[in-house]
Amino acid sequence: MIAIINYGSGNVGAIANIYKQLKVPHFIASKAEELKTAGKYILPGVGHFDTTMEYMRRSGLQDALEENVLARGRPLLGICVGMQILANSSEEGRGAGLGWIPGRVLRIEQRAAGVRLPHMGWNSVVVRNDPLGVFRGVETERGFYFLHSYYFQADAVTAIGAEVNYGSVFACAVSNGKNIVGVQFHPEKSHHNGMTVFRNFAAL
Repeated sequence: MIAIINYGSGNVGAIANIYKQLKVPHFIASKAEELKTAGKYILPGVGHFDTTMEYMRRSGLQDALEENVLARGRPLLGICVGMQILANSSEEGRGAGLGWIPGRVLRIEQRAAGVRLPHMGWNSVVVRNDPLGVFRGVETERGFYFLHSYYFQADAVTAIGAEVNYGSVFACAVSNGKNIVGVQFHPEKSHHNGMTVFRNFAAL
């Protein structure tokens, strides 16, 4: 059973619809106590780093996820801001992130790279390290749909799961190598490749 966590932002409905098509048991969770009934978790992401973390702490969702994901080793997929809060900190905010994958979130260099922000639209990716197998069967040249102005700079190269080139090359997927993976792109907007990622995550 997959819990799609609703913290006030994110495409929870779109993700739920995809899992309905895939016939994978799932539910949308808004309360911390609901998480104990799930075996896997998805943190969708559309929003601000500090606002998201404040809600996670205030609602008890952070403590509940720490118990189930860190202590019990249940799989978690973070999407966009849901990936970024896995870091220690972000240039977008002042507060601390979860720190489950050591690193920090930086703003894409606009002037030096000569690119526009946000990074919006389709882009191909290069898979570097996929210990959880979420990219298995993905057509990397077809790529994924992106919408962001910040990226995850992991402390360890081994934490980088995939990279994208937008003015410069940076991580678009990170992992702890065990049970946590984050993606910067939006699989719920990425058609066949996105469904493949969701299917692979459900199979963990």
